[in-house]
Amino acid sequence: MKRILLLILAVWWAGGVQGQTKQANAARKSKADAAWVKNIPVEEVIKWRRHIHQNPEISFKEEQTSKYVEDVLKSMGNIEVSRPAKTSVIGVLKGAKPGKTVAFRADMDALPMQEETDLPFKSKNDGVMHSCGHDAHTAMLLGTAATLSRMQKELPGTVYFIFQHAEETPPGGAIDVINSGALKGVEAFFGMHVLPDFPAGHVGILPVGAASTAQDIFNLNIIGKGSHGSMPHLGIDPIVVGAAIVSALQTVVSRNVEPGEMTVVTIGKFQSGDAFNVIADRAELAASIRTTSDKTRKQVEERIKEIIESITKAYGATYELDYINTYPAIQNDEALNAHARKSAVAALGKEQIFDAPMMTASEDFAYYRKIAPVSFMTLGIGKGPANHNPGFTVEESALQNGVKAQVQIILDYLNK
Repeated sequence: MKRILLLILAVWWAGGVQGQTKQANAARKSKADAAWVKNIPVEEVIKWRRHIHQNPEISFKEEQTSKYVEDVLKSMGNIEVSRPAKTSVIGVLKGAKPGKTVAFRADMDALPMQEETDLPFKSKNDGVMHSCGHDAHTAMLLGTAATLSRMQKELPGTVYFIFQHAEETPPGGAIDVINSGALKGVEAFFGMHVLPDFPAGHVGILPVGAASTAQDIFNLNIIGKGSHGSMPHLGIDPIVVGAAIVSALQTVVSRNVEPGEMTVVTIGKFQSGDAFNVIADRAELAASIRTTSDKTRKQVEERIKEIIESITKAYGATYELDYINTYPAIQNDEALNAHARKSAVAALGKEQIFDAPMMTASEDFAYYRKIAPVSFMTLGIGKGPANHNPGFTVEESALQNGVKAQVQIILDYLNK
């Protein structure tokens, strides 16, 4: 009996080893099969990124950036280039065989911010900086376009490379690109955003459903009645009114929104008065509101307006309110998310793919869902200051992995 058990164990162990060997061989074969990796223009991607970083342009002003991107795309020889908006560029690569149509999007605009890095290629434009990583997004997508352009004869279907203007400034550039009609026929949209504090080159798959927040803004002018500081009974103090509004707005999340529903109400501006002994006649407030569902977004807007209306009336003041709905939340498609994960694992290995938390920031990439399903993901760029910080940097070693993941996602989508 003991000998039989030993024989069974030996057979089981040999089978396990053989299975592991097959898996290892399959993994090696998968990597060996990715012959296109050698087509990635790694040095050019870094060169493109540095040029764009050094010459940043703010939203709706990306004239030189878009011209640079257009020239690079045209130099590839087989990519059709169009301008869906004044400072946006679309490159279209048509494969040799018919098939699906897929799009990958990168944004190109910088922020009105003074750069505070010691990079040898730091911004040459005073007060403008690529502090969100859009220079990296653009360079990676150019790398993806260059890689796939060398594979045109093998491609079934069509790839749209969207280089979009004005992501940072509502109403955003995506709306212009969509309204141009240039994206008719696209069946799926993918996008990628660099984020610090995740390992460089690791791809994060954002959640299915709400992958980011919706962003709304309000600007509020409270109109009181000015008076001498020693005679408050003759005035209507807009600072007191504003303080009551700020305090009441803190209850919107804690007492009106369903627990577990991610919501943020931030009062970022409160300005009034010029002298210590004068009751001002006006106060200005501004706020940012983040939500993830249409239901909560509408509920929060209605509640904020009720609070402002009631408190100003109670104090005898009047007001002017500009409530602006900007970007909706990105809603990641379940099937596309699964596809992106599988392709990223195939390109980089399972150990370099992770489940990314929902972004609390907002993105006008969300609008592409008007045309077709979307999937948005992140790319780690190592330790460093947060996006929108004047010291923001990108670990450039991560960019090659970004290109690898993008190419694999597109190839798998076209070939499935």
